[in-house]
Amino acid sequence: MTVEAQTAGRGTVRRLAGALHRRPRLRLGLLLTAPLLWLAVLYLGSLAVLFVSAFWTTNSFTSEVVKVWSTDNFHALFTTPVYRQVILRSVGVALAVSVLCAVIAFPLAFYTARVARPKWRPLLVVAILTPLWASYLVKVYAWRLILSQGGLADWMLKPFGLSGPGFGLPATVLTLTYLWLPYMVLPIHTALAQLPANLLDASADLGARGWRTFRSVVLPMVLPSVAAGSIFTFSLSLGDYITVQIVGGKTQLIGNLVYSNIELNLPMAATLATVPVAVIVLYLLAMRRTGALSNL
Repeated sequence: MTVEAQTAGRGTVRRLAGALHRRPRLRLGLLLTAPLLWLAVLYLGSLAVLFVSAFWTTNSFTSEVVKVWSTDNFHALFTTPVYRQVILRSVGVALAVSVLCAVIAFPLAFYTARVARPKWRPLLVVAILTPLWASYLVKVYAWRLILSQGGLADWMLKPFGLSGPGFGLPATVLTLTYLWLPYMVLPIHTALAQLPANLLDASADLGARGWRTFRSVVLPMVLPSVAAGSIFTFSLSLGDYITVQIVGGKTQLIGNLVYSNIELNLPMAATLATVPVAVIVLYLLAMRRTGALSNL
């Protein structure tokens, strides 16, 4: 390559860099092009295909998909009692897991953010997040051993004349709460760590007791972070189907119905899969009013 060509190439790069520097919107657009294409083509495109296939039907004899427009699947979804029960049970489990995670996470986050010594706080946060590094299946099967007959739960409750919950809906809620608890602890810890200490001092100077300070000062400022954490716990619990298969016993959630219909009735599986998508969208719209999306 000649000197003139190298000089021309450097000049072109400088002019391009100068043009991008003078046009921040163009620079931002070029940076976001690849992620937006990924989102639009793969993610939103797959959701569109899912929604369209929900209006197809299946040949009852061969189980092959018939690409004929029909609303029979949605009619069956809303008129069949078992589907309604499973949908309500799935939403109830997701809400129960979110509430339990919030109740457990708040004192943990308060200790790590406000009570523990500053040098120990990062280590405590790492300890809380450490279970996320372990395999999902390993954690679920560990809880299966704990909750099984004669397992750790029975051994610990036996002196009190009690027994463990065994396999079923309570075991599913308990296991999902353990799995997704770190997603609730982290945003609450961040909010409490950023809470100005002078607000707590001012509340105490005005004569407010601990519960009044928590209700009037701490909770309103931390509530958006609790809502942000609930987005993770709710959505992850609503779409889970492996945990309920391992520790749920005969319990059925919507994820199990989707999984069981994939091979026999793909359009019905797609119809069932649209339910958690719609529920999560409604949940996000509700959480948006609390300011949760800005705390993610």
